Parts: sequence; C-alpha cells; structure tokens
Amino acid sequence: MIYAAPRARSPRSRVTAGLGVLAAVGLLVALALALALFLYRYPPAPFIVAGFAVALLGALALTLWSLDAAVAVGVFLLAAVRFEPAPTDLLFAVVIAVLFATGRIDFRRFPWSAGLLIGAFLTLNLVSAVDVVDPARAAAFFSITLYVAVFGLWLATYVTSVRAARLVVRAYVAAAVASALLSTLALLLHFPGSELLTRIGRAEGLFKDPNVFGPFLVPAALILLEEILVPRLLTGRRATKLLEFLVLGLGVLFSYSRAAWLNLGVGVLVVLVVIALRRGGGRHAAHAFAVVLVAAAAMTAVVAFTGSLNFLEQRASIQSYDASRFGAQSESIHWAEQYPFGVGPGQFEKYAGISVHSTYARALAEEGLPGLLLILAVMLATFGWAGRNAIAGRGTYGIGSAALLGAWCGILVNSIFVDTLHWRHLWAVAALIWAGTYRASRVSPTRAG
Repeated sequence: MIYAAPRARSPRSRVTAGLGVLAAVGLLVALALALALFLYRYPPAPFIVAGFAVALLGALALTLWSLDAAVAVGVFLLAAVRFEPAPTDLLFAVVIAVLFATGRIDFRRFPWSAGLLIGAFLTLNLVSAVDVVDPARAAAFFSITLYVAVFGLWLATYVTSVRAARLVVRAYVAAAVASALLSTLALLLHFPGSELLTRIGRAEGLFKDPNVFGPFLVPAALILLEEILVPRLLTGRRATKLLEFLVLGLGVLFSYSRAAWLNLGVGVLVVLVVIALRRGGGRHAAHAFAVVLVAAAAMTAVVAFTGSLNFLEQRASIQSYDASRFGAQSESIHWAEQYPFGVGPGQFEKYAGISVHSTYARALAEEGLPGLLLILAVMLATFGWAGRNAIAGRGTYGIGSAALLGAWCGILVNSIFVDTLHWRHLWAVAALIWAGTYRASRVSPTRAG
C-alpha cells in the first residue's frame, strides 16, 4: 500500500484537515443534490440501475482488496469515456469515498492554491445555475465538472512517491498505447468490434469523439519521449519505447483531429526547448530531435502505404462547419454582456444549438467574465507551476517535468479549439503537476527533469 499509517498531527495540521473535510463534505453534498435532481427528472431503466449497482459493488470490492490495483485499473480506464459516468468515474468515485471515509486522504499534500481557485469556479457554477433553461442538464453538467475537479485534486494527494508515480504512468501509457494500436488497426483491418473504435474514417478509440481520443495520447507520447532520453520510471529497451512513441504518433495522426496535431506539435516543441536549455542538454535535445524525425519518417511511410494522404489533406484544410463554430463562440461575448454570471453550466448548446468547441468560450458564456478569469487562473497557474518545475529540473517523483510542461502547453492551446473542461486526462496531467509542486517537506526532491 502506498498510503502510510497516519502520524500524530499538530494543531495547524488538524485545522488544515478540518478545512479539507468541510470542503469535501460540501462538494459531496452538492454532487448528491445534482445527481438526485437529474435522476428525478430522468429516471433510468431498471436494468441500468442494476448494472450501475453491480459496477459499484465491483469497484468497492477491488478498492478494499487492493487500493493500488484499483488506482491502476482506474487510470487504465481513462481510455474509455464513451458515456458518462464512465467506468473510470465509478471506480475513482468509490476509491475517493473509501479513502475519505477511512481518513486516509492526507490533506497536508492537498494543492490548496489550485483547490481554492477551482472551488471559486465551482461556486460560480452554482450561482449561474440559479436560473437556467434546462435545470436537469445544468445539474448533470455541474456534477461532472465537480467530479473531474475532485478527481484531479485527489490524485495530486495520491502521487506522493516514486512507486505511486510509476503505477500511474505505467497504467496511462499502457492504456494510451493499446488504444492507439487497436484504433489504428481498426482503420486498416476489419475485426470483431473494430467499428467501435472508428468514426467516419477517423480513429476515436473508446471515446465519444476523435477530438478527445487524439489529445488523450499526447501526454503518454511526451512522457515516452523524455523517457527515451533519460530512463527513470519505465523499464524496457529504448527501441521498445521508440516503437510505442511511434504507435502513439500514428494514433494522433489517424484521429484526423487538427487540434490534436497542434497539441502534439506544441508539446514536442516545448520538450525539445526545455531539454536544450538545460545544462548539458544539447546532446539530449539532438537525440530527441532525431527520435522525432525517425517517428515522422515512419508515419509518413505508413500514410503513403495506406493511401491516407488524400483524406489527411482534406482534414488539414478548412472545414465547412468551422465558420458556424467560430460564429457560435463569438456569441459567448454577447451572452456574457447580457448575463453577468453566465447562462449556467451546460447551457451553451441550448442557446447556440451547436457544441461550443472551446473551453474558454464555454466559461465566458456559462459563468460570465468572472468564470473566464477563474478558469484562466487555474490553467495559467498550473502552467506557471509546471514551468517552475521544468526550470528547476524537478520532476514529479520521476515523471519528467519537461514532458508535463509540454503536455500542459498542448492542452492550453487545444482548449482554444475544443471544450476540454471534462477531459479526465486534463485533470490527471494537472494533478501530476500539482503533485510535483506540493510535495511534502519530509520527502526529498527527486530531480527527474
């Protein structure tokens, strides 16, 4: 088990823990009310209730049997978010509830700065939900926002050792590589279930949208890129890691998501720059550049061999729906002027009739200017912490800080064109950055840049 037996706490620690308990109780009450309202408005079919109950019991049994196994399975299931609540949500909800009930969440490791900003944003969500067009959708949307925020904040308290970091990274990379490999093969070959992994000639894995599948692969690719140069957490030969990096690159490519391509490009560029600027980093940067060139050459060969070039060129060009997307996003300014605290969580689609495709536009429209400023504060503060870790060469218990900074920069850019608020992997990356920033003083720093 990664969690150690609790030690005697000082008065200050008890106050901190008390505040954490109050915050957790408040969040749980809000989640329960939102879920109750949604179930009241939309009663589920009996077989869905039965399946939900079985899944919860299975998650509870796994958590009680082995916490580490439950976390590993939960992280692996981040690759399957076809519907909500997703399997990973049920499992992590049980894990967090069990740890909270047994007093095994160490609030001394809680990222309070991020938590306060996120708490303010969640509070603003509740304020904006007072008068909404669709209360049931608002409740459902807010409950998901609340869950992913709690998940991210909790995960930051879990990753407190090299062992925990290795467990999370191994599960994430394994899920990403498996998802990328199966989805790429599903485009090229027909096998039982292959149609579940693609949509209109695009790889999407077990996600709702290829625009989520592609970016999910990027953090794993960047972690592997840094691991190829300086192995720390992941065992295996560099050739194996290079092959996995190539598989992930192909997965991003065949998602045919322009935002995912940009995400990966920004992330790789940041990793190369950070590595090059470190003392003696010129050699590592040259090796990283060579790895990227080899992967790019291999992907080019695959595209040529599979005859995908025409579709690739088509997807890279301006699409017919781009104008309507940007037009709807521009309306968010009008709604923010008309509704100072926004139109309410999840209401953008009710007003625009089209998905928002921008985290920042959603925050502005649904929570007003204060909501936009708060979500920007969360994103930019996390960027600042990731940058500080990268400059100091301080990784998160072996997870490279260059990879985490690159992943976060990619997400920041991706969020301009895609609504990323409910991406579980966004909050997972944020948690790893927070964990590297808010390490307990009794743990000696791990220089894992």
